[in-house]
Amino acid sequence: MSILTVYHYPKCGTCRKAVKWLEEHGHQLELHNLKETTPSSEELTAMIDRSGLELKKFFNTSGEVYKELGLKDKLPGLSREEAIELLVANGMLIKRPLVTDGQQVTVGFKEEGYKQVWGKK
Repeated sequence: MSILTVYHYPKCGTCRKAVKWLEEHGHQLELHNLKETTPSSEELTAMIDRSGLELKKFFNTSGEVYKELGLKDKLPGLSREEAIELLVANGMLIKRPLVTDGQQVTVGFKEEGYKQVWGKK
């Protein structure tokens, strides 16, 4: 099984559940604390493109930073590049955990979704 790159926040309960689930399903994890290490704009752009999700899904819309910056109103007016640079500049804006094996990408944690993407094959 390949090594999964996981961008997470260790104090986040959802992230802890996701990491535990992935480990219990036999995955080796390369963990990155989003508060300390964010993906580069190139890496994040590639993950967004591979995910098939809209860019907004990568934002932690319930987070304090998102609310403090008023991104609910500002985000629609930003270019794709500007939005990605915002995410790269502040990892707490990224919806977590962000998991990739270089091909597939998941954002957040829902066990059913994880079973489909990261379940043993």
